[in-house]
Amino acid sequence: MNTLLFYDFSGLALLAIGLHGLIRSSHPLRKILAANLMTSGVFLIMISGARGTGQTMIDPVPHAMVLTGIVVSVSTTAVALVLVCLVQETTNRALLWQKRKREKWGRTDG
Repeated sequence: MNTLLFYDFSGLALLAIGLHGLIRSSHPLRKILAANLMTSGVFLIMISGARGTGQTMIDPVPHAMVLTGIVVSVSTTAVALVLVCLVQETTNRALLWQKRKREKWGRTDG
């Protein structure tokens, strides 16, 4: 098996697993991890595609784009983690769409 094909399939698998986790999970930290997994898959596909076919020179533009993407990915992850901490601090809920539990003896209206 060609190594570039192996890297392409590995990147595609990372992308698919991340997309599945992003759609399926309701916990915000898991969504952030899934998005990071997706970006890792995209970076792997871009790096493996930089070589092209044959023994030609490696294109430096995808490598520069991946390095820039890594910096952007780290910064957006940091901002997303801060936002998740703020949301959990203000709402006292761990999940994004979590229903509030009703009181055991009913509610009091005044």
